Amino acid sequence: MSDSLIIIPTYNEIENVEKMTRKVMSLEKDFHILFVDDGSPDGTSDVIKEMMHEFPGRLHIEEREGKLGLGTAYIHGFRWSFKNNYEYIFEMDCDFSHNPEDLLRLYAACAQGGADVSIGSRYCRGGKVKNWPLNRVLMSYFASVYVRLILWINIKDTTAGFKCYRKSVLEKINLDGVTFKGYAFQICMKYAAVRHGFKITEVPITFVDRLYGESKMSSGIFKEAFFGVWKMRKMNL
Repeated sequence: MSDSLIIIPTYNEIENVEKMTRKVMSLEKDFHILFVDDGSPDGTSDVIKEMMHEFPGRLHIEEREGKLGLGTAYIHGFRWSFKNNYEYIFEMDCDFSHNPEDLLRLYAACAQGGADVSIGSRYCRGGKVKNWPLNRVLMSYFASVYVRLILWINIKDTTAGFKCYRKSVLEKINLDGVTFKGYAFQICMKYAAVRHGFKITEVPITFVDRLYGESKMSSGIFKEAFFGVWKMRKMNL
């Protein structure tokens, strides 16, 4: 039984799920994967279920009806991880913007380095972004600056979605109170961990824009994050 579960939300990721699964399964550590699929019409879930025969007990899927949002997918996955007794729970994108090799470094930061949460960070010393246009890099960077100023948290990459949590962190956070769906969800989870006094470590990564499939970014997701940080200060997390 592995101590580590990687939660990967999917919607129309048929070009990526097999490549991602095979790469994670080839790593020297025994990671398990839980895909949370929101009814992808492109057959993503069929590919996953076919591969489950090849990786029994290591590859899992939870299917939901309709596109319910990133935040709710992760919370669904967190609750699944509790039932199945994983100690380290990861968040990761399916599009290879997060390098699966970095899972080992995030794990080590918690399991050997003493962190309660490790963040794959683009903006700490050594972190990089590749293949993004300059305007998107600047928007993302200054969004993190904005969040730090509003919430008073010392995290360079506040919107990062590549993370490892100890189970104790997720058990302490009031997951029912985290109602955001996009980038605001990522900010809120970090803020909640800070408020509960957990140790957070940023691990430098190189973030690469997706090669296949379509980005899920929208103006609604951006607005949720922009205004949501003010709400977080008063939330029961």
